[in-house]
Amino acid sequence: MIGRMADAVTRGVGDLTAGVTEVFDPTLRLGVTGLSRAGKTVFITSLVANLIDRGRMPGFTAGSRIETAFLQPQPDDTVPRFDYENHLSALTSRDPHWPEGTRAVSELRLSFKVRPAGLLSGLRGVRTVHLDIVDYPGEWLLDLGLMEKTYDEWSERALARLTSWNASDYEAAMQAVDATAPLDEPTAQKLARSYTAALHLARDAGAYDLTPGRFLLPGDLEGSPALTFAPLPPGEAPRGSLRREMARRFEAYKSQVVRPFFRDHFARLDRQVVLLDVLGALRRGPRAVEEMRAAMADILTAFRPGTLGWLMSLLGARRVDRLLFAATKADHLHHGQHARLTALTEALVRDARSRADFAGARTRAMSIAALRATVEETREHQGVDLPVVRGRLLSTGREAALYPGELPDDPSHILNPARQGADAWLDGDYDLMDFAPAPLTLRPGEGPPHIRLDRAAEFLLADRL
Repeated sequence: MIGRMADAVTRGVGDLTAGVTEVFDPTLRLGVTGLSRAGKTVFITSLVANLIDRGRMPGFTAGSRIETAFLQPQPDDTVPRFDYENHLSALTSRDPHWPEGTRAVSELRLSFKVRPAGLLSGLRGVRTVHLDIVDYPGEWLLDLGLMEKTYDEWSERALARLTSWNASDYEAAMQAVDATAPLDEPTAQKLARSYTAALHLARDAGAYDLTPGRFLLPGDLEGSPALTFAPLPPGEAPRGSLRREMARRFEAYKSQVVRPFFRDHFARLDRQVVLLDVLGALRRGPRAVEEMRAAMADILTAFRPGTLGWLMSLLGARRVDRLLFAATKADHLHHGQHARLTALTEALVRDARSRADFAGARTRAMSIAALRATVEETREHQGVDLPVVRGRLLSTGREAALYPGELPDDPSHILNPARQGADAWLDGDYDLMDFAPAPLTLRPGEGPPHIRLDRAAEFLLADRL
């Protein structure tokens, strides 16, 4: 406790210094997160490329005031740099491919030279504004809910969830060990591997709320004792036993992994983007949709949304004051269905948005495609004109036209079966495919093609530029 207090005081002094500095050299910290396959890497890459070359950003009103935008070394030398150049090369090469997804925290600084606007613009010169983009896995965000749980409480919930997702292999491995016997490290490692495999299987089936998140995306902690534990049923825990050591490592995970992540990265954000693969959840079925809805509500409890007075801001205190929920891969649908996808997204995150709005933060939901991989067409089928999208299939590389079916006008037609535990959609499955990025020909001053990325930037950034 004394150590935490001393650390808080030290960091408070550092935050005060940073706060005073930002009065003259303002910095906006934007967090980008989302669960696996939501498109975080592509979002950041395309956003930065389109902020540097703003020819495709008509909805970004601040673009006309930006004289130039350029990358600079990030201020935190201990955080890996977001590999922007290689990711952009992957998306814009002659044979484009999706870049590798987010596996750990990374950061990138984009700086703007901005002309002032307004009645007093003639009295002020060009100023520099820094945008620090922090990329982190959404799976790690779910871990913040562990801070208030004991090992037994977490174990009970984790085992119940695995049972509901038919994780029989881990249950068999757990039954084969004596939790009261003295710790045997190979046994602990085997249990941890079996539990990790069960988490991966559950995620592939459509589960979202899976903890600890680092078991799915370990980063540089792979194989460490902090990630070598697993849930066990409650019972006796003699000194030196397997159960006692599992509980100790669970507490170490919270104090040495989860708390530093919150302190060093998450708690310093000003704005936040939460990306959602809503179409992917639809494809997996009603249960996956309900899992996503519940996970979004849990994720928002980790945020500290709201507004701060100017004095608290000056002292370095931070609170997320704008929060964007973005359904990705809107290019997999014809534009005529984008409003329905947005309405479904709004319904999925309604509980989360209500909490944030009540706390004083501004929230918005929209459907976007950070990189447009398809074109739209109308094709006749059985005498009916169908609006389709055409693109290059990720699995085969061949061109294909897709009509995924109609999303309902009323989102409750999807959310009600999901809440009621339906096994499948009454109208059949949504026929969705994975598309590869299309070859691009970019003219000077243009970033990669997108859908509503300019509107996302307008909401997140324009007021600070």
